[in-house]
Amino acid sequence: MRICFVSRRFFPAISGMSIYAINLLRQLVAAGHDVTMISQYYGDPARARVYGGGPPPPVPGVRVVGLEALGEQDGGDFERDIDALVEAIARDHAVNPFDMLHAQYGYPTGWATMIAARRLGLPCVVSIQGGDGHWVGSCCETHRLAMVRVLDHAGALLIGGTSFAGEVHDRLGTPLDRFTIVPGAVDTDHFTPAPKAAPEGPVRLLYHGRVDRRKGVLDFLHALPDVGGDWHATISGIGPDVDPAQALATELGLTDRVTFSGYADYDAVPELYRAHDVFVSPTYAEGFSNTILEAMACGLAVVSCHAVGVVDCVRDDENGVLTDPGDVPALAASLTRVVTDTALRTRLATVALEECRRVYSWDAVGQQIVGIYRDLRNQPQATFDTDLPITPCRFRSEPHLL
Repeated sequence: MRICFVSRRFFPAISGMSIYAINLLRQLVAAGHDVTMISQYYGDPARARVYGGGPPPPVPGVRVVGLEALGEQDGGDFERDIDALVEAIARDHAVNPFDMLHAQYGYPTGWATMIAARRLGLPCVVSIQGGDGHWVGSCCETHRLAMVRVLDHAGALLIGGTSFAGEVHDRLGTPLDRFTIVPGAVDTDHFTPAPKAAPEGPVRLLYHGRVDRRKGVLDFLHALPDVGGDWHATISGIGPDVDPAQALATELGLTDRVTFSGYADYDAVPELYRAHDVFVSPTYAEGFSNTILEAMACGLAVVSCHAVGVVDCVRDDENGVLTDPGDVPALAASLTRVVTDTALRTRLATVALEECRRVYSWDAVGQQIVGIYRDLRNQPQATFDTDLPITPCRFRSEPHLL
């Protein structure tokens, strides 16, 4: 099949979307498909510094097309970028026709890809991931209508877990049977445990991902002064709250026990995990947490939250420890347990690693997605109204948060 994959975020931007995209692209190429990826990116230096930016790098076996989000960078003009995405898809299709369009994120990329699919008479798959399910559509009538039409009319809707599907159903009314559960996955050949036992010394705690209060990074810092035992913490990544996090660490007197390691290249991330013992993700919501699966595959114990997208893969006191999002005292108590109880830490890590290898393989997930493509191959995109009212929206002033 000739497949066009349309991405909202790709490297050098580090995000769960980037990780999902690179692994799916590798699976599709390995299966012999002809793949083009069209990816948005930030060229604005200020946004790139916070979120990662610049044109997407080459991917072996994939034709990669970068589209700078010029409208988004110019006052949140998503409509301008949607038009550019539609034209880019149509232009490539005219040269070498696609069999399948697959969009990552419901808006703006999913909406743009569905418009292109309707115009070209092609089937369209949309993966709902992260913020598009959590808050897009609660911001304004423009984005609510776009999301509802994506959810109602995509040929297939892929989503990481039942908790996330339930949230979208509760918020936007989408029938649960519209969703196909495709769990998050991890490359268990790339992410592996350390070859030998951890050295003596402090228990090494790791937060890795977007440094964003919505991911619980500030809660993590607030909890650390009350964590017992011998520990050292690393906060890895870039994001909108790096400066507030560093200021908070100073205010709390944690500068000797917390290291901010900055941007981590994806190929170097397994070694980062292997240099730690416990992965801490006190997030408020996920689509499906790639970083948690990566940490599990690298043999770390996990401390996270009873949050959408987490509860589908982490069970309290079985393969991780869970607290309620925002409950800083409970987080401190859970971290103390894991830091001071070596047997607990080892048990959690062992169960998680075995489950990760058995359940969350990209080989299985890739085959599931290709099967969905085959089922839809000769099904054209449904018709729907492409006109939207333009209404005020908080994301037009802060479009990078969408």
